[in-house]
Amino acid sequence: MSYKSHKHFLLVSLILLIIPTIGQAVGSTNLNIEYPSIAFTAPSILNIVTSPIEINLPWQYQALTPAYDYSVSSTGFYDPSRPMLIKINYDQKNSYFKQVFVFDSWNKLWVPLATMDFPAENYVTAQTTSLSGRLLLASNSNIMTAGTASWYKYKNGLFAASPDFPKGSVIKVINLDNNKSVNVTINDYGPERALFPDRVIDLDYVAFQKIASPSAGLIKVKIEPQKINDSLLSKSLTPATSTPEISAWSAVIMSEKTGQVIWGKNQEKVSPLASLTKLVALRVFLDTRPSLNKIVTYKKQDENYNFKYVAPWESAHVSLTEGETVTVSDLIYSSLVGSANNAVESLVRVSGLSRQDFIKKMNELVKGWGTTQTVFVEPTGLSPSNVSSPLDYAIIIKEVFINPFLQKVSTTLSYSFTTINTKKKHTIKNTNQLLRTNTYKIIGSKTGYLDEAKYCLMTRVETPQGNLIVVNFGSISKANEFSDNEQLIRYGLKLLKK
Repeated sequence: MSYKSHKHFLLVSLILLIIPTIGQAVGSTNLNIEYPSIAFTAPSILNIVTSPIEINLPWQYQALTPAYDYSVSSTGFYDPSRPMLIKINYDQKNSYFKQVFVFDSWNKLWVPLATMDFPAENYVTAQTTSLSGRLLLASNSNIMTAGTASWYKYKNGLFAASPDFPKGSVIKVINLDNNKSVNVTINDYGPERALFPDRVIDLDYVAFQKIASPSAGLIKVKIEPQKINDSLLSKSLTPATSTPEISAWSAVIMSEKTGQVIWGKNQEKVSPLASLTKLVALRVFLDTRPSLNKIVTYKKQDENYNFKYVAPWESAHVSLTEGETVTVSDLIYSSLVGSANNAVESLVRVSGLSRQDFIKKMNELVKGWGTTQTVFVEPTGLSPSNVSSPLDYAIIIKEVFINPFLQKVSTTLSYSFTTINTKKKHTIKNTNQLLRTNTYKIIGSKTGYLDEAKYCLMTRVETPQGNLIVVNFGSISKANEFSDNEQLIRYGLKLLKK
């Protein structure tokens, strides 16, 4: 319902002073502030001045308006139990997540207000009890809140799939044609934004029936997040910072072309790097110029090396038995796509180097590339004594992917092979979820986990400005491993475009 239809609200006359802003033209109707006439004990005057946006604009957001400095003056008293209603119009259709921000001048941060979006009418609303402040409307182009929705059959309940909100989030979905709504819980990922650019959400069949006939197929909707689960988005009503906030204890964003650190968090902090070790081991192996079609006989001793560091059931491995035969190529894909520790040891064994010399080569190689904090004691990453820093590892990645075969293998979504002598089929899937989004052109990838290392991830992204290397060590959960890295990719892309 339009706030203009509220009989008990009085639209205060505005004194609007226009200050020139870069690329912005602001009309007197872009900002309205409404409140009941009884909110003040004496007549009041609202003053609004537009200002350039200069300080700490939230990095994930794009400004839709200039900043508005407002103040309400009165000789009487204001009753804060009667909040003032902020209404901001935006000039163009915009289907993304929007937020009204107020500037905290003490802490130099933009603080979001609870915001309602009306995309069909091109305006948002929020409430305030502050008699003065600086307001701004901004949108996050990574999160859609208006578009189309379809249906699918999965759990037969009030559920939905979203590409923007994590599992467990509760979203209100409103059919824009009939205004019917339903609250759904996100329990799946999708639809792919690259394939369906205007699809905001997909509803379970049961949920879709609540707001439309399934025969409609596609409907126009808007969504309103009710609860955002376990994500950086859960901070949507906390101050928005001008740089990323991640759970990882250390991270770096580097330009591959220049070697410049674009952004870092404890980027020289030394810690275990877990299975990120494997890329160096594979580079040493490929430098021996092996035949990828060479047939290798598996030996039980290969996995026994792994058990020095973990129990048999704790080690990621490809299920091979003594005497089974596979190709070198099969072992390489198993090592990187499936992070199989026993496959790495098989490659070390057939490399032509002793295991001790192989590990020595790993250390010599990275030191020659300019690292100062990286040490390997074994080739898989199972030992917490394998250590590096995000900065060192970014330097390593610049050199590792000079080999195009490693680039290809590390970004393979899934790989299948059959043992040569026993005809046993294996299918291995890549654990990096970012490879499945099609949002970025990822040309290098590796995940890692140890209790001592927490969750680690490296991605290498192709951009028009040159390749971007993003490394995070010590993310607190598997979900944060990917959300941390994806946030850093977006931030890096934004900085590169400046």
